[in-house]
This record gives sequence, structure tokens and C-alpha cells, in this order.
Amino acid sequence: MLLSEFDFKLPEHSIATHPMEPRDSARLLVADRQTSKVNHTHFYDLPSFLRKGDFLVFNNSRVIPARLFGKVHGKDIEILLICQEGRTLGAPRVRPSQANIWQAMAKPGKRLDKGSEIIFNDRLNAQVVDITEGIFQLKFNLVAAELWQEVARIGEMPLPPYILKQRHEKHDEITDEQDYQCVYADKPGSVAAPTAGLHFTEDLLKKIQDKGCDVGFVDLHVGLGTFEPIRTENIEDHKIHSEYFELSQDLTSKLNKAKKEGRRIIAVGTTTVRVLESCHKDGVLEPKSGETNIYIYPGYRFGFVDSMITNFHLPKSSLLLLVSAFWAREEILGSYQQAIENDYRFYSYGDGMLII
Repeated sequence: MLLSEFDFKLPEHSIATHPMEPRDSARLLVADRQTSKVNHTHFYDLPSFLRKGDFLVFNNSRVIPARLFGKVHGKDIEILLICQEGRTLGAPRVRPSQANIWQAMAKPGKRLDKGSEIIFNDRLNAQVVDITEGIFQLKFNLVAAELWQEVARIGEMPLPPYILKQRHEKHDEITDEQDYQCVYADKPGSVAAPTAGLHFTEDLLKKIQDKGCDVGFVDLHVGLGTFEPIRTENIEDHKIHSEYFELSQDLTSKLNKAKKEGRRIIAVGTTTVRVLESCHKDGVLEPKSGETNIYIYPGYRFGFVDSMITNFHLPKSSLLLLVSAFWAREEILGSYQQAIENDYRFYSYGDGMLII
């Protein structure tokens, strides 16, 4: 299939620059794959579309302040940290000898050459030690905890560029530190939020459990594998970057039991989908941790996920391809058009969609 088949036109006013307040007052489009029926409601109505026994699985990765600003040769440069020597930022068990080596993106990247030194402040600097396909490997002067503490002190939340563009580059640091984080976020490591989870409040989670649904948490640290654009017209030619994930033995046992009992497994977010689909064999989950580069596009046969909750994604993105594999491309694009006509808000801070 061609990437151009997954394009659509979105009015600029449909791009959300701030979340709804409260979070669960966002709109919710509920799509039934069997009947193609679409309901327009609100996220706080989610429990009414759930059944007792449903098992909702969330990604509890925590977004880190991965955007840093510095100078190279006296000129401004913006750095987005991606991962640490093949491990995502914040992930455990990093070898001390490599705890100050990071992969990063840079804007403008043309200002960096191998050997360039980036000055962030009087305590922190980094040297470019390698460049591969636009990804820069940086060696920082601080190590391990000292490095992490300084990054946490001077870094900004890595809001998507299109949000800052719509805001005319204005960054609301205090608000975004709270808004661009799921209420259940726990393990630091993501450089973008698992946005489907942003709609949940503590109260909504309680209502879901009070209905008799189970909840569980996987961990996938969002990086290039999730947000890098597709640059090939033939979608099969795209290669997705690896991201670190963990699926525990305890949750694996609970999910396998639920699946065997015929209960619905509902993945909250495409990152959760990718973890569960990476860890099953013949419909049975296996506990795992490590890297996944699973790339899901139309033609893929899902082996474990029964339903998913997701946001409205960018045109021609790997996330749009994933949801188009779960439902049909024509149905997804049709529901997106309905959302546009009904003034839904799109992308990271936008509204949600339940596909059952």
C-alpha cells in the first residue's frame, strides 16, 4: 500500500494546543467494528461502553524533560534526547561506563559536526562523538545521577513541534509539566506522552474499576519508534526504531487468564498495543523486557488485543497505519472525517477514540 492512501486534510483550528479541563471532559468517538456504527460522546462516559470483566492495559511510562537548549560555536541549538546507548532515558541497569552517552536529535542539525561541543550552561556540556542518519550521539561531561539531575533542572517537556507552532512557540512550562503527563505515570523514560492515557483522571479510573473492570500497566518508553515520520511511499519499506518495554510476569498471568475466560483486552494507546502484540505467541502472552521495533500496518493480524483506546493521529503516520490495521483504512478515514465535521480536537492534546 502507498503512504499517500493514508493522507487527509485537517483544518488548523482542529489541532489542540491545550488539553480539556478536566481531562475526561474531552470528546470520545466510539466506533463499533462489527456494525460500523459511530457514537459521539465524552470521555467521562467511557464506563458506559465497558463490560464487567474488561481488562484495560495502560502504558505507565513517564515523560522526561528531554528538550535542552544550548549553544554551539556561539549559536543557539535545540537538542531532543532520545535514548541512552540503546536504552531509553531513565531506564534501569545502565552500565556506568556509558551512562553519559546519549542519542539525540538537533535543530538545526546542520550546525553540528563530529567533534562539535554543545554548551548548555556552566555545568553541562556535550561533545558529538558520532552521527548516523541524522541522529547524534552525544557524550556529556556529567555522568549518571549528576547528569540526570541537571537534565531535570534545565530541560523542558518535549511537546510536539506542531503544538508550539500553533501556540506561536509559547511554552507554558508549569502547566505542561502537569498536562503532558498521565495521572498514573510512573517510570521515567518517554520523550513523548502516551497520549491516549492523558484523558484519564483518578476518578474515572475508580469508576472503571467499580464497574468490575481490571486495570494493569505495561511500560514502553516512547521514542523515535512512535513519533518518527514515514519517509517511504511504499509503507512496507519503512523501518521503525526500537523502543524499550517491560511486561511483567504478574500482569502476563492475569491477562492470559482474562483472555482464556473470553474477557476483552482493551489496550489504552498504540504503545500498549505494540507491547502486547510484541509479547504473544499463538494468542498467549509471555513476560518480556527489552527492545521492540514491531511495525503494525494494514494486513497485520492482531493476536491479543481486542479493543483499543487511542487519539486522532497525524496523516501518513505509523500510528494512523496501526489503527487502520485494527479497523479498515476506509472506516478509519471516514470516522476521522466525521470527527472533523463534529469539531473534534486532534493530536496529542486532542480528543479520544474507542474502537471496539
